[in-house]
Amino acid sequence: MGTVKSALEIALEKADKIGSLSAEEKERMKAEENVTGILRDLYQGRIDANGLWQRLKGVTPPLLKMAQVNIIDTLGLNGIMEDFLMKKQALLAVETLKEKPDTAMIESGLQALEQLKKEFEEMKEQVAKDLQKEVEQNPRMRMQPVKMPDGSTVMQVTASVDEAVKMRLDEYLSEHEGRYNDEFLRIIGAVKDAF
Repeated sequence: MGTVKSALEIALEKADKIGSLSAEEKERMKAEENVTGILRDLYQGRIDANGLWQRLKGVTPPLLKMAQVNIIDTLGLNGIMEDFLMKKQALLAVETLKEKPDTAMIESGLQALEQLKKEFEEMKEQVAKDLQKEVEQNPRMRMQPVKMPDGSTVMQVTASVDEAVKMRLDEYLSEHEGRYNDEFLRIIGAVKDAF
């Protein structure tokens, strides 16, 4: 059975086929692989923001920026809030390692993202509650078209209350989630610009 190769080994093999890398390029690739491994430990919960800070001390500014871009690219509107908060602390920890940190700008942007996530979750919860009440009071909302054996289509109550609520909530979110996603991406772009 063969051995598993690291991304660095695979990249070096490809580079050898194309042409040889300079010592500087090899060193840069090795440093990037090291930062990627540290971030992997963060994402897998082996280290926290403080551990990230400890392990990235002494890393060059381009690699610090690479780490921050990698972290912020993993944020999403529908992500778990605890995961978001952990990554927020990690981004701020990395920012403090820079020669001229702009923690106020980064923190402001991250707080705006956090608030937007909270608003989105509250909106989803409120819409789900409203739909639940509406579906319970109006059985027609559980009706769906059903094709009969003779080819005709009739309306029948086919969905449970929970299924009808989920179906209608999914429809509502597909229509309204885009606005939140656009704002989320706009704020992420502004934070990236501050890196």
